[in-house]
Amino acid sequence: MLDHIKINNYWTNSIKPFYQLARLDKPIGFFLLMWPCLWSYTYGLTIFSYDMEIKYIIYFILGSILMRGAGCTWNDLLDRKYDAKVKRTKDRPLASNKISPASAIIFLIFQLLISLLILIQFNKLTIIVGLLSIIPIIIYPLMKRITWWPQLFLGITFNYGLILGWTSITSEINLVPIVFYVGAIFWTLGYDTIYGFQDIKDDEIIGLKSTSIKFKNSPINFLLLCYTVLIIILISVGLMMNFKYLYFLFLGLPILHLIFFQIKQLNIKDPEKCLKIFKSNNFFGFLVYINILIGKLI
Repeated sequence: MLDHIKINNYWTNSIKPFYQLARLDKPIGFFLLMWPCLWSYTYGLTIFSYDMEIKYIIYFILGSILMRGAGCTWNDLLDRKYDAKVKRTKDRPLASNKISPASAIIFLIFQLLISLLILIQFNKLTIIVGLLSIIPIIIYPLMKRITWWPQLFLGITFNYGLILGWTSITSEINLVPIVFYVGAIFWTLGYDTIYGFQDIKDDEIIGLKSTSIKFKNSPINFLLLCYTVLIIILISVGLMMNFKYLYFLFLGLPILHLIFFQIKQLNIKDPEKCLKIFKSNNFFGFLVYINILIGKLI
């Protein structure tokens, strides 16, 4: 009984705060980071090899978990004073002083080192491109202080793996991943604007900026713009890859998801609904992935 109590106390006081700091208790962010990697990796495959497929998928999954955790750690280090003033974030480990900044920095370095070990398993171009991803990761948390478009910078950061997925299998960069990258950025612009509607009141009080605040009076129009660009690019990339008609036919499923499960159900005054819609983007990512498999295999 005493041992059980000690284990519980150790988990609560020592391990759980770091688990929460890396957002391992909220895996949606890791999925949203992972899907672009798998999309472009699958686009780039010319011959399906079971061993190669599994190996690189495992690398991308682990890399997504680690880099999402590192990004959240860095974000929380910079935002800890702001987070303490926002209802949704005031209990985060750094904002609530469950973890010291020094401990968080050590944890951040640990996550980055393990991520580097994974990155060096890829080819030279992917390693170089991957190392450059640290720039948007560093910049993103600062954007909400100076621009109404932090979600744009999040899109640049979160979908960076789309370039890595392509280079990991092709060892080159051409127009296909670049066009796809732009589309994925608009996807993030949409879903993270929905996510940000949860914090509008608090963000306005403490002086932070976001597309959620900028477009709070016309959210549907903004989401229609973002998702229309995304759809056009999904169609364009399919044409560039010479996919057959089944790809375009089944593309209707993710399109219907965007329209009926996101745009039509949006209520920016209902935080729980906004969170539910935001989380549904994991399913959207899965639908797009299945669609790409159809395009490649059929």
